[in-house]
Amino acid sequence: MSLIRWDPFRDIATLQDRINRLFDDAFPQSQTGQPGGSEGTVSWQPVVDVYETDATLVITAELPGIKKDEVSVEVKDNVLTIKGQRVQHEQVGEANYVRRERSFGTFSRSFNLRYHVKPEAIRARFKEGILQVEISKPDQEIAKQITVKVE
Repeated sequence: MSLIRWDPFRDIATLQDRINRLFDDAFPQSQTGQPGGSEGTVSWQPVVDVYETDATLVITAELPGIKKDEVSVEVKDNVLTIKGQRVQHEQVGEANYVRRERSFGTFSRSFNLRYHVKPEAIRARFKEGILQVEISKPDQEIAKQITVKVE
């Protein structure tokens, strides 16, 4: 039997993420950021992946159970915002639930962009609950060199 040295910092990031999710699930916040809130107003955030290619910035969001017309993508002051709402369609009484893990209500995710984006440079596709937003990067401005005369 071999001994394995215990490293308390090995999975600290994973542990912290799990603890944060535990508290987020136990104490949801309303749209105003206050704990609690009435049903349907609890904010939730879909998971996203953000990555860059040479020509584009791509944001992919998982939006299961949401229809295309329930999602909007806006850009203002170099901030891209994805908003929407997941509606609970089935009517099940609270007393009938054994376990309830899915969240319903409105959501909003915002992303700061490092450059000014023209609206025509944005393409969004929604297929099978996945929203993919592609933002074309602007052409790089060529630095202009100025000669300074020393007197």
